[in-house]
Amino acid sequence: MLGSTHGTLTSDLRARVVACGDRPVNAVHEAAGPAASAGDLDVSGRPLYAPVPDLDRFFRPSSVAVVGASDTEGRPGTGITRQLVDWAARVGARLHPVHPTRTSVFGLDCVPSVADLPGRVDLAVLLVGDPLPLIPQLGEAKVPFAVAFASGFAETGEQGAAAQARLAAAVERSGVRLLGPNTNLNAFESFRDDLEGPAIALITQSGHQGRPVFTMQELGVRLSHWAPTGNEADLETADFISYFAERPEVGAIACYVEGLKDGRSFLLAADRAARRGVPVVAVKVGRTDAGARTAASHTGKLTGSDQVVDAAMRQFGVIRVDGLDELQDTAALLARARRPVADGVAVYSISGGTGAHFADLATAAGLRLPRLGDARQAELHQWIPPYLNVSNPIDNGGHPVGDRRGRKIIDSILADPEVGVLICPITGPFPPMSDRLAQDLVDAAETTDKLVCVVWGSPVGTEAAYRDTLLGSSRVATFRTFANCITAVRAHLSHHRFTDRYRSPFDEAPRTPSPSYRKAQELMRPGEQLSEHAAKQLLRAYGIRVPREQLVTSAAASVRAAALVGYPVVMKASAPQLAHKTELGLVKIGLTSASQVRDSYRELTDIARYEGVDLDGVLVCQMVERGVEMVVGVAQDDLFGPTVTVGLGGVLVEVLHDTAVRVPPFGEDQARDMLGELRGRALLEGVRGGPPVDVDALVEVVLRVQRMALELGGRLAELDVNPLMVLPRGQGAVALDALAVCR
Repeated sequence: MLGSTHGTLTSDLRARVVACGDRPVNAVHEAAGPAASAGDLDVSGRPLYAPVPDLDRFFRPSSVAVVGASDTEGRPGTGITRQLVDWAARVGARLHPVHPTRTSVFGLDCVPSVADLPGRVDLAVLLVGDPLPLIPQLGEAKVPFAVAFASGFAETGEQGAAAQARLAAAVERSGVRLLGPNTNLNAFESFRDDLEGPAIALITQSGHQGRPVFTMQELGVRLSHWAPTGNEADLETADFISYFAERPEVGAIACYVEGLKDGRSFLLAADRAARRGVPVVAVKVGRTDAGARTAASHTGKLTGSDQVVDAAMRQFGVIRVDGLDELQDTAALLARARRPVADGVAVYSISGGTGAHFADLATAAGLRLPRLGDARQAELHQWIPPYLNVSNPIDNGGHPVGDRRGRKIIDSILADPEVGVLICPITGPFPPMSDRLAQDLVDAAETTDKLVCVVWGSPVGTEAAYRDTLLGSSRVATFRTFANCITAVRAHLSHHRFTDRYRSPFDEAPRTPSPSYRKAQELMRPGEQLSEHAAKQLLRAYGIRVPREQLVTSAAASVRAAALVGYPVVMKASAPQLAHKTELGLVKIGLTSASQVRDSYRELTDIARYEGVDLDGVLVCQMVERGVEMVVGVAQDDLFGPTVTVGLGGVLVEVLHDTAVRVPPFGEDQARDMLGELRGRALLEGVRGGPPVDVDALVEVVLRVQRMALELGGRLAELDVNPLMVLPRGQGAVALDALAVCR
């Protein structure tokens, strides 16, 4: 087990209470950004800060109504009612059974309807096939929260989705906050109250998928809450992330997400957690088409474009893992590990082969294994034979762990200022050495502020060194596999690096349109694809450099334009709806004389006439040759709205698909991170004697395109700047071609 301190807050945050729309019975705590005003909306009218539902009365109600309660053996609701009776007793809540034909259930007085409930009720659990008729009644009774277990909604197809839409509309009108439908009893589990330290709060859309995390309590890992969100007709994953991020006992939030209800809400919630330094670890299914189809059938959610989901999570510090075993190990470490004092990892083992294997895997995963200094190595060789390697990984040969030398070695490694994490893989039990080693690691962990991790590789798991010594420690992080240990340690170090530099992009998001927006409005043509010339004017409105060019409608005018633009020139056909000019032969490059220009004009217009293209003219453009071709674009995602992409351009974008994506708003740091994610990023630094290019200018174009995406919102269906020629350092970047589609 591990001690923990929360990350420091990255900005000054103030708590305030505001009304939650037309739901006056629920307050939300707003602790991010300025006072509520029009300034809480960005330039496209979207919210900039996440309201936090006051879910205290949901998780710790003073009174609970069970509608459809039963104590008849064999009835589906009887077992649920019995569990709720026990749960209410544990949390100190009064339970009121509701049933039209019963006078008592499990010895408790029963009322016939919601209208007959005595006094204030915080939570209604609906054990009925159709919860819709009950929602207005709960609203009349001022019940703030309800849970609907019923299935047969969006997870079943179009008819179920329509039924869920009717339920959601009724909930919105009533003021009730609903968990479900298609949820379960996980919120009412029995949580151990004898465990100390920061806890994991769990959010799942499939209750069974959260079971491995929940059962970690048996290993001493504290859990505080479990929110099984189901189909999310109302309350969603984002609501619970925002709420849990504010809870002082929560050290990490673990999520199993099949699909996001609303991308913007999710990002606002992730932003709140990032501001608080509370890690969010998530399994998000839907990486493959098969996974996406299965998720849709289970909860009726959109899974979204996985590349966008992955980038959005990374952008806001959500740690995405692939398996439930990774979820539980990573969340447990992040919940309880102290802030790292250094990012260096030392690997210490009783076998050179084990140490080398682990070091290879850790280095490949991006962990830094610093070479220990000569003085430190000399000290270690007091206890370790001189023929063994102690530079890192550290191999002790086995025998020193069986006596007093073992603890001295561990203390010496932990004393190195470059080492923030000590990892000891124990591939199998080898008593008594492994027992002594485990105890020394536990004792050393109690005296250091550095992270000590052990990988216990035995498949048995019943050994006393593992069950009692390691799992009994509050300071050692114990894993069963190399991969999970590396994943968790990397996430731990990355999370703190991220929060240390995190600045919420929502704080800096534009709230009012720029002068560029007014110019752009005049150029937009709803429902049309703009010509290249018009698309470049749109770029120019936002300060993005384009080549010198003129649009001409005669051969003579093309010759005059070429003289003004300056040879050599490029000539292109220009027309709305014309996307693939090169394939049609409608581009001519490297023209160096008036005769070539004149002939090219005639050839371009002849081809256009033959292909049935209605030209608005021919572009005579400056030819720009030296640089790296990139692509910058805007697309609309079903979940997140406008997204911005950057990657290698020209023909490479279609061949290599080497791109990075972000969801606006984002700042300069994220724009530079996008470039760092590209496999071909070395091209920007100069290869084979070529000069490095103007990365600053490229970043500026990305940010200006982002501003365009934010201001134009859904009206800009697509923007493709390809190629964007990034010139040598200090010379800028030029958009050589552009495609824009308006909505």
